[in-house]
Amino acid sequence: MVYHGITGILRPFKEYLAEMGLKNGDQIVYYGCVGTCTPFVELLAVAVRGSRYEQVFVPLLDESKAKILHEVPDAGMQVSDTTASLNPKVLVFMGGLAMPFMPVTKEQAREVVERHPGVLVAGVCFMSMFEKAGWLEALKFDIVIDGTLDPVTVTRRE
Repeated sequence: MVYHGITGILRPFKEYLAEMGLKNGDQIVYYGCVGTCTPFVELLAVAVRGSRYEQVFVPLLDESKAKILHEVPDAGMQVSDTTASLNPKVLVFMGGLAMPFMPVTKEQAREVVERHPGVLVAGVCFMSMFEKAGWLEALKFDIVIDGTLDPVTVTRRE
């Protein structure tokens, strides 16, 4: 299916989680790069904030640094300083992890999945990053949401 814009990423993610029958308190764990993936994680978290899931951000794949995402009035969802213990129902891998020169491999990501048997595995990326980096074969994603950021137009006043 083809969608457009930011809602084309957020709506299918929200619908997917709803279809999977998650309950209040079920945990969604997002794995991504600090800084570049974090805003997209926060957008995904905003899309499902009313569902009462516990949402957690893990920098790269370092689960010892897991932090709870929480709602900030008049700002949206934000990564907190609150440490999280993991009991995931859904693992969400962000495409930034698959970018060249990241200190993460698809084999390490597969090990994360193996540590959490029976969970759903989702991927959110741009520009076919999981496909280009060979992650589609390494991880058995239940869903992949792949956006395109092309072209990017920049207009500057002279």
